[in-house]
Amino acid sequence: MSIDWAAFGLVFVVALAAAGLLVGFYALGLRLRAASGRIPVVAPAEFEDAIAVTTEKQRRKDEKAAAKAAKKNPLTEAQKRAALVGSYASFAMCGLAVLAGLLLIVFGEGH
Repeated sequence: MSIDWAAFGLVFVVALAAAGLLVGFYALGLRLRAASGRIPVVAPAEFEDAIAVTTEKQRRKDEKAAAKAAKKNPLTEAQKRAALVGSYASFAMCGLAVLAGLLLIVFGEGH
């Protein structure tokens, strides 16, 4: 049995690049979404055995801080709208990258 090291290296480089692009597009999407004034505030999950549980008071405080930060946004409404469209485009690129990877796995050459 022999290992095709060139093919192994190619798969490694492509996987590393794809992971970097996926993370990059996701981070860009989150950044643009925050710039558009729609900061994603997600309520933390409550676990019975958790060491630290966020209280309702802390959650309200976090939401208030997010709303205050959104009011300080120096962008115009058109810029906010463009940032929101850009964030959706970045998230769409993430979805397309995942879909392309799945299609390569299912329908790829060399089966």
